Amino acid sequence: MKDKVPVTCPHCGHPQLEPAQAYSTVCRGCRRHFLVQEALHPVAPPLEPPRELKRFACFTCGGLLEAPVAAQSTMCKHCGSHVDLHDYRVANAVPRNFKTKGRLVIEETGFLFNTESVAGEVILKGRLLGRLTAERSLEIHHSAEIKGSFKTDRLIISAGSIFRWPEVIAVGGADIAGELVANLNAEGKVVLKSTARYFGQLRAGDLVVESGAVWVGTAKVGS
Repeated sequence: MKDKVPVTCPHCGHPQLEPAQAYSTVCRGCRRHFLVQEALHPVAPPLEPPRELKRFACFTCGGLLEAPVAAQSTMCKHCGSHVDLHDYRVANAVPRNFKTKGRLVIEETGFLFNTESVAGEVILKGRLLGRLTAERSLEIHHSAEIKGSFKTDRLIISAGSIFRWPEVIAVGGADIAGELVANLNAEGKVVLKSTARYFGQLRAGDLVVESGAVWVGTAKVGS
């Protein structure tokens, strides 16, 4: 008895005693064969690396969803609607409505017109005529031109850009590295980079002004 060790059947979990050096045996519970050494020293299956996911809300019902970062589309588990996750690039004149949770890049040679478009992220280097919603961020470059309206959670003015807007810009937050001439209302943080030039009235939940930034106007910071 001292030469026997307890083993557990990997098929049904039945415990029994077997010789320590035995190679295989038959389970007395389910009568199936199994290897004694594998039962004594089970090898854990290799861990799968965690999948990198992106999270977003359904266009139709607003339900929260997630998908692998490489996914190009998905179906909403709440309402069954199709959700486009593609990235798009506009390099010439395009009269089209885009509706994607991915990235939309309008190149310097691009002209998106007669549009009512929605994208997760928008990088604007060319011209836009119409309505634009950038759900996560809108990055404006020096060659950008907007005629119409836009909404975004995070406004980014790249270094070297000069952007003027006649209406109040309401955003979640902003990173300004170029020149912005506009009144800005931000629920969260506004960062004026060292290369920034800002002219206007500012309301923000938080404000960071880096050394070298130029700012002319008034501000109300905090809740």
